[in-house]
Amino acid sequence: MIQSTIKNIIFDLGGIFLNIDYALTEKAFIQLGVTNFADLYTQHTASTLFEDLEVGKISSERFCNTLRSSTNIQLTNEQIYTAWNAMLLDLPMERLMWLEQIKNKYNIYLYSNTNAIHYEAFCKIVAGVIGKKNFNDYFIKAYYSHILGLRKPYAASYTAVLKEQNLIASETLFIDDTIKNIEGAIQAGLQTIHLIAPQQITDIDL
Repeated sequence: MIQSTIKNIIFDLGGIFLNIDYALTEKAFIQLGVTNFADLYTQHTASTLFEDLEVGKISSERFCNTLRSSTNIQLTNEQIYTAWNAMLLDLPMERLMWLEQIKNKYNIYLYSNTNAIHYEAFCKIVAGVIGKKNFNDYFIKAYYSHILGLRKPYAASYTAVLKEQNLIASETLFIDDTIKNIEGAIQAGLQTIHLIAPQQITDIDL
């Protein structure tokens, strides 16, 4: 049970609502010849190229061009997109039903490290589950790093969300499956829950 002072909840997306498997993307890139992909991106770390993509500093086209030049492997944009999106799995409906109940008890928000490529693919996954309904409408506001221009785990990114929404950090709970993101949220003064598999978001008593 969370503290009674909590009025707001900020949720991560991947690993919380959307099932993801980072290993599938690494495997897909290795099959394309990018054998050092783990040095470029994992659940816990990201190279400058991937960070720039996730804060919207570079376009998807520039991302592909830079990845090709840095790996010296001639891949099409489509091959890169497919491999990069391989980690994105399904969005179980029961988690959305659970979310519908939670939004009646707390002010809820979403904050996800993502990018234009993943976001487009994610929207297609969501459409297959909820049709024309907008996933962002489940939240007071959904924040995506490539639009916000900031990303986790940097404390300043959480502070920016709190400031825009006029939230008090000590009254706000942040839930994420990545420990570095949890550590960043703690630095920003947030209450936190680190969701560790096989625990699922629907297992948490809120």
